[in-house]
Amino acid sequence: MAEPLVASASRVRPRTAPEPLRIPDAALEPTGWDELNGWSGDDHASAFATFQASCRPIVRSKPLNDGRPVRAALQTVCARAVKTGPLGSTAARQFFEDNFRPIRIRKLGDAAGFLTGYYEPIVDGSRFPTREFTVPLYRRPPDLLAAGAIQPGGPFPNSGRAFRRTADGELVPYYDRGEIEDGALDGRHLEICWLRSATDALFIQIQGSARVRLEDGTMLRLNYDAHNGYPYMPVGRVLIDRNIIAREEMSMHRIREWMQANPDDAKDVRRQNRSVVFFRIIGLNDYGEPLGAQGIRLSAGRSIAVDKALHVYGTPFFIEADLPLASANASTPFRRTMIAQDTGSAIVGPARADLYFGAGDEAGQIAGRVRQPGQFALLLPRDLDPVAAGTHMPLPHARPAPPANGQRHPAAGTTGRERLDSKSEPIPVRFERGHGSRRLLR
Repeated sequence: MAEPLVASASRVRPRTAPEPLRIPDAALEPTGWDELNGWSGDDHASAFATFQASCRPIVRSKPLNDGRPVRAALQTVCARAVKTGPLGSTAARQFFEDNFRPIRIRKLGDAAGFLTGYYEPIVDGSRFPTREFTVPLYRRPPDLLAAGAIQPGGPFPNSGRAFRRTADGELVPYYDRGEIEDGALDGRHLEICWLRSATDALFIQIQGSARVRLEDGTMLRLNYDAHNGYPYMPVGRVLIDRNIIAREEMSMHRIREWMQANPDDAKDVRRQNRSVVFFRIIGLNDYGEPLGAQGIRLSAGRSIAVDKALHVYGTPFFIEADLPLASANASTPFRRTMIAQDTGSAIVGPARADLYFGAGDEAGQIAGRVRQPGQFALLLPRDLDPVAAGTHMPLPHARPAPPANGQRHPAAGTTGRERLDSKSEPIPVRFERGHGSRRLLR
C-alpha cells in the first residue's frame, strides 16, 4: 500500500520518516488500544473537543526546531483535527486510534504514575481593606527579578530563584512569605484585593488562579503572574511531619478546618512554605474556566497539568486510576483521555499529572482528596516510532549471577563501574498493534 500523504498549507508532501522518542528517566512500553482498561467506555467526543481546543493554537504557531519530535508530529495531527470539526463519540474514537499509538509510560523504577487534583477557588473579597477583609493578594512587584533576568518585567518562569536589588545595587533573594506577611510590601500599592483569611490567600496561591466575588457583585478573575523564588513546601506535608494530621486523613478540607481552629499555629505552618505567588487581573465578570499554561481555557475533567520539561502541551494521555471522587472513602473508576494543557512547579516526572476538576467548593473538595497512583498511556502521534525509542531505553541493574565457589556478592553500593554502566545498554521494544497521552501535598 502506498504511504499516506499529509496535507500542508500549500502542497501535498510524503509523510516524513518516523523519528525516535526520547523522554528522560521514563520507561516506555507500547501497548494496544484493547489493553487500555476503560478505553471503549470513555466519552471520546468530549476528549476530542478538548484536544481540538489545544490544537488551534498549535496549528497557528510556527514550527519550532527544539529537538522535541512530539511537537512537530502533534502539529500534523492537530491540522487534521482542526480541519475535521466536531465529531461524535464513535468518530472521535476512530480519530484517536488512526492518528495515535498508546504507549505506557512511567518513571524508571516506579510501578505507576502519580495523580493529584487542582481547581479554581471562588472566594469573597473587597477592593479595599475592611474589618472583614484584611488579607491582601498582591500583583507582581516592579523590583522582582527572575534568575538570569537583567530587567524586571516580561514572562516569569514558574520555578527558579527570584531576586531584588538593594539600594546599593546588590542582588539579594526576594522577600519570603514570613517577611511579606509581616509587611515587607506594605505601602507600595500592590494589593489587587483583600480576602477574609490568610488560609484563603494560601489556597489561591497553591492553585495559581481564582475568582474573587467583590462586594458589589463583580467577579474578579486572577491568574498567576510571578512568584518570589522559593521552592514550594506542601503544608500538608508539614502537618503530617508534625503529627498534627494523619496521612490517611489529609485533605484540603481537613487542612482548612485545622487552620481555622488553630490560627496562631497555622501562621507558623504557613510560613514553612516560603513561596508566595503574585497575580494579574485577566478579566471582570468572566465566568468561564481559567486559562492554563498553554494559553487556552481548561476543561474540567479533561485538562491536566504535566511536567512541561518532558511533555508538549496538547499531548493526550489515557489515565487509569481509582479515585476518591464521591467521598474520602470512595474508590471511583477513573478511565479517561486527558489533554496536557497546564503545568505547575510541583508537577515533575514523566508520569505525573494534576487533574483539573473545575471551580468552586465542590471541585475543591474533590481535588483536595486526590493523591493516588495511576497508570498512564501517552498517546503518541503515529509519525513517531516507538520501536526506535526502545533502543534508547535504559535497562535496570542486571540481576547478579548465583555465587560460585563459596564467594559472596559484593555489598550493595560497592559494585564496579561495569555494573553501573549496564543501565545504558539498549533494549528492544516490541510493539503490538491494537485494532487500528499548583499543591497541598504536591
